[in-house]
Amino acid sequence: MRACTTLTFLSTVALIPNLVIGQLTGPVGPTTTVSDKSARKICNVLDYGAVADKKTDLGPALADAHFDCVRTAGSGVVYIPEGDYAMETWVTLNGGEGWALQLDGIIYRTGTSGGNMILVKRTNDFELFSSTGKGAIQGNGYEFHADNGNLGGPRILRLTMVNNFSVHDIALADAPSFHYSIDTCTNGEIYNMAIRGGDSGGLDAIDVWGENIWIHDVMATNKDECICVKNPSHNMLIENIYCNWSGGSAFGSLAKGINISDITYRNVYTYHSNQMMMIKSNGGNGTVSNVLLESFIGRSNAYSLDIDQYWSSMNPVEGDGVFLNNFTITNWKGTCENGKQRGPVKVACADGAPCTDIKIDDFEIWTETGDILNNYCQSAYGTGFCLKNKAADPSAYKGITYPITVEPKNYAAPTMSEDLEDNFGFTIPIPIPTIPASFFPDTPPISPLAGSVADKIVKSYQPASLKSTTTTTFSPTTTPVITTSTTLIPTTTATIIDIDSFTTTVLSTTAATPTESRRKQHRHHRHHDKKERHQKSHHLCNKKHSKESVEEK
Repeated sequence: MRACTTLTFLSTVALIPNLVIGQLTGPVGPTTTVSDKSARKICNVLDYGAVADKKTDLGPALADAHFDCVRTAGSGVVYIPEGDYAMETWVTLNGGEGWALQLDGIIYRTGTSGGNMILVKRTNDFELFSSTGKGAIQGNGYEFHADNGNLGGPRILRLTMVNNFSVHDIALADAPSFHYSIDTCTNGEIYNMAIRGGDSGGLDAIDVWGENIWIHDVMATNKDECICVKNPSHNMLIENIYCNWSGGSAFGSLAKGINISDITYRNVYTYHSNQMMMIKSNGGNGTVSNVLLESFIGRSNAYSLDIDQYWSSMNPVEGDGVFLNNFTITNWKGTCENGKQRGPVKVACADGAPCTDIKIDDFEIWTETGDILNNYCQSAYGTGFCLKNKAADPSAYKGITYPITVEPKNYAAPTMSEDLEDNFGFTIPIPIPTIPASFFPDTPPISPLAGSVADKIVKSYQPASLKSTTTTTFSPTTTPVITTSTTLIPTTTATIIDIDSFTTTVLSTTAATPTESRRKQHRHHRHHDKKERHQKSHHLCNKKHSKESVEEK
């Protein structure tokens, strides 16, 4: 008989009320805890033929465990214990509601097909996590890339039409293609992740399009998108992001029928990357509006703020251009590689659709080479640097170079101890990253890392059940409105489960409220009444997407 396996749940404190902030419109994350899900059924992949020998194909066992636990039982936890697993065949985990995938082991790609190694599709109330923070998927992309730069291998992880979900405390390494795509999803939370890929374009870390999604505390190393918002997208809060030798954050590429609004990027640290933020298009139509880019730190990046609506790496698309409106760019600090060649402010808008209401202030970036910054504006209206004041009827104007030779007084910014000394190459093995202790200078993760001391304290802490909480509602065009309310913290249970005998021991605990002010400002309220949450949830329209939409990026 196999030794008794103990399953420890990270998410037993998921009922702690969180706070509304930023551009989000409602609750994010699963509507039930992992403990709730485990009460229905637990499906250990070892009981379905998986072997942690780094040779036996995990795919069939994972598919069978999902079918038994989710499609047959209706809910449950699919469990991949610690150990090394090979994966030769890809799995589509389709349908179901109220289930979790607990990845405590490491999955190594051995198959050679394209597509997605793991595709989670059309499900609600879903959680993918590691209880130890050591669960990972190793794509071994270098084996493809060594073949003349082949990017035709699989993506590691894709979620499609998933509602009320979270993905957290896992690492993704060396994808043959993209690492993680969030495709037409709503009410999601992604956090405490480390992604490390090859030094090449086409190896995006996180691409996201959907509605009401919170991404925070993520580190990415690659040479393409760090965290990139795609079309269509609405109401996203992206914060505490560490682009560590990466392509950098971005919107796009933007083509026809663009519909993106109410997006906040906050606390973004970018080191040795292509850009701190890029908005890229070439022709097309549609709108990107109500965007806040706040508290960015950059060091040794080629570009800083790069709005380029004549992006030469994109073939021109029919249309006058994508209309950009109501952008606030504030509190940017640090340095760029060469401010003379590539000034830190580039706002090159489409002549056929000039940008309006672009506001740049408290923006202090200096050059690491030389002593001049050549900023650039074209067909762009707003305030700050070379932007023109808005006219009654904004029209196109030729590009203006705005040189600066005076060093800003307050451009110096803190660095991160995890800053890499070099990239990881493209055709050689890339190690699985460790999730860092912090993702932005002097800022702890909003949620404790799985397996950390703080995580263990949160799981066992028993404070008074009455706590004062603060709710902040924010829009880029308004002053934050802060109200204080008193919320009763619900009592939850931590459950330890013996997989073989399916017996449970319930440890009574009281859920803790994070006490750090940073967490209080950022936590988003999850209702603890399941019925109420379902009534308030936003559900996706079940609309078809073209192959180009699904396969873009």
